[in-house]
Amino acid sequence: MKVQVSKTTKHETVSLRNLFLRAINCQFIHNAYHERGWADVYMFRYDNMPAGYIALCGGDDRNIKDTVFEFFVLPEYNRFSSRFFVAAIETAHPLYIESQSNDPFTSAALLEFAHEIKTTVVLFEDGMLTDHSIVGASFRLKKADDRIFEHHVEGEGEYVVEWNNEIVATGGFLMHYNAPFADLYMEVKENCRKKGFGAYIIQELKKVTYQAGKVPAARCNLQNKASKATLIKAGMKIVGFMLKGNLS
Repeated sequence: MKVQVSKTTKHETVSLRNLFLRAINCQFIHNAYHERGWADVYMFRYDNMPAGYIALCGGDDRNIKDTVFEFFVLPEYNRFSSRFFVAAIETAHPLYIESQSNDPFTSAALLEFAHEIKTTVVLFEDGMLTDHSIVGASFRLKKADDRIFEHHVEGEGEYVVEWNNEIVATGGFLMHYNAPFADLYMEVKENCRKKGFGAYIIQELKKVTYQAGKVPAARCNLQNKASKATLIKAGMKIVGFMLKGNLS
């Protein structure tokens, strides 16, 4: 019996990727890498039968595919997972591996084979319903004539919070992730922070995300204590972290 690893196309691994996404059942933040052409994919075969795949992306230079970000093996071949991973890194020569901790397949390989593991990003999913309100504040769609404050972190988004005839927060949700998940984002005007507008707009964004048939998710930098506290206050809960380690 022989383990084989060969470079393939995203089209040849569609069914395997669908099984991977169904199995992890969470927002996969690098999902769009395949459609954008940012990934190299290698298929595993065992006795010439498809058994799984591994996907690599670029780090600082997207043209250099040096980072493993997906690793999946069909359940009947799980006992060969380590052999597949070793064969894959001997074939593709990645230098790094990055994984969500709530992806059990890639994170298992990361913990087994990587060293100098670090995390910089916290991952969230919806945890509970909240009922925040601010006197005089309203959540609505952005209008063409709205005067929007200067943004420094996020895009303006489709929704705003208006308070005392002023736009004090904007946000939206991104839908280029695996269905049915969407990524929430927002920004609060600098002189209006620490007043509850962040938690309020996230709370309302969750509602319109569900109305659009999507499931809200979010993430923030590990060091961004304000964003982390805002998301938790709005009913989001921590479900994982982005992990990155060296393979070389």
